[in-house]
Amino acid sequence: MASTALELRHLETLQALQETGSVSKAAERLHLTQSALSHQLKALENHFGAPVVERNAKPVRFTSIGRRLVELAQAVLPQVSEASRDIARLAQGHAGPLRVAVQCHNCFDWLMPAMDSFRPLWPEVELDIISGFLSDPLPLLTRGEAELAIVHDGQTPQEGLVFHPLFRYQSVALMSPRHRLAAKAWLAPSDFAAETLITYPVEDEMLDVMKHVLTPARINPKRRTAELTVAILQLVASGRGIAALPAWTVGHYIERGYVVSRPIGSEHGLTCELYAATTTAAAKASYIREFIELTRRQSLTELRGVSALD
Repeated sequence: MASTALELRHLETLQALQETGSVSKAAERLHLTQSALSHQLKALENHFGAPVVERNAKPVRFTSIGRRLVELAQAVLPQVSEASRDIARLAQGHAGPLRVAVQCHNCFDWLMPAMDSFRPLWPEVELDIISGFLSDPLPLLTRGEAELAIVHDGQTPQEGLVFHPLFRYQSVALMSPRHRLAAKAWLAPSDFAAETLITYPVEDEMLDVMKHVLTPARINPKRRTAELTVAILQLVASGRGIAALPAWTVGHYIERGYVVSRPIGSEHGLTCELYAATTTAAAKASYIREFIELTRRQSLTELRGVSALD
């Protein structure tokens, strides 16, 4: 048996594999390359002298030894996290408020479940979402009216603010299965020119498809707006126009055949980014750091069309 000791990072790797069922997804969650994760598994197998996972199984399947180690991870890691929170409370005093400002309409699809998961971990935190859509939530941070803001890609660095990567996501074109563009493998900017683009009632720089694809191509299609994602999708399904939304918002509608999705701009699609912004001082608070990491981890595990953002 090799002398390599079993470490917490090994248990975290096994837990990530168990929860994601995928080496690539587990590596993304842990900020590792797939090669580094595979090296950890190899070290574990050398340590125990037997396989931990079954070879070439998709999704990942554990051997009896692997299952026992996963049981250990499920027992130990929550205790480690709880102890870390207790130590943070002792060192930093009681946790304060966590008011979240949001720049995107559809972020609530993943933000609300993350908040539900966070509340039992830090029950004393005053957790709240600032009502209303905010085109620029960053001034709320500097004025002390919010502790965290969810913002889109391309943010200019600002003194006193920290931008924490959350994830990349794919924005897809949506149309009725009967729409003429449904026959295409992906949509070029010119495909939008003669269409009605159904969007939220926001400025163009807040719409991924306009900011990254159509405005650079000098294409400005006709518009129709709706406040709610479900209203946009209903309009698309009834053939009133096409839309472009993050892939995580549309899985249910695609599975039921109400709408179809196509990549935008090329066969590789339109990829955008989301960040959590805080002040430099707020970034030091343990409960805020844990909320950001929990949100990131849960989104990578559960959302369609997202990937890790370093």
